[in-house]
Amino acid sequence: MTATLVGNGSRRKQRRRGAEMLEFTFVFMPLMCMVFVFLDIAWAIFVKSTLNYAVHQGLRYGITITGTQATAASSDLSAMTKARVQASAIGLLAGTTGLSHIKIHFYTPAAPSTNAPPTQVDAAPDANRPLNIMQVSIEGFSLSPLLPRIFGWYDKSSPDTSATPIAATSYDMIEPSRDIPPKGTVP
Repeated sequence: MTATLVGNGSRRKQRRRGAEMLEFTFVFMPLMCMVFVFLDIAWAIFVKSTLNYAVHQGLRYGITITGTQATAASSDLSAMTKARVQASAIGLLAGTTGLSHIKIHFYTPAAPSTNAPPTQVDAAPDANRPLNIMQVSIEGFSLSPLLPRIFGWYDKSSPDTSATPIAATSYDMIEPSRDIPPKGTVP
């Protein structure tokens, strides 16, 4: 009689082991999906904040450049500002493709007594004169997901791998100076 009880106990253990594997599978798949979603969201937040930082650094550099500094570097305001944005973007805007996403615009502020918006003066030869507004932005940057988004799998369609557009903009007044650098090519 005791031999029968021992045999039944081992069968129960085997059935429990199978149930544990099934429960682990039911928990593991949603857990991994949540981990990947959090990683994708964290990556997007990191990229957005890095690009915001890069644009801010480029703008701070651009509004304080003097003609002497530009001449010493054999460059101009636009090229030096774009190079600073590219250097601050930790490789996200590398190469000529990354450089093409960086845009620089100049605006003349409206008179203080009016409620008019600033006027864009990119084409003007003196667009970078002191007290004009300089805007540095990243436009057209697309961030691909780390992993395909799986919500498309539920309706038997292919997974969503579309990129998320990310933009960053910063603007400020150009510092007063008697030594104005050459503007260069904008945007």
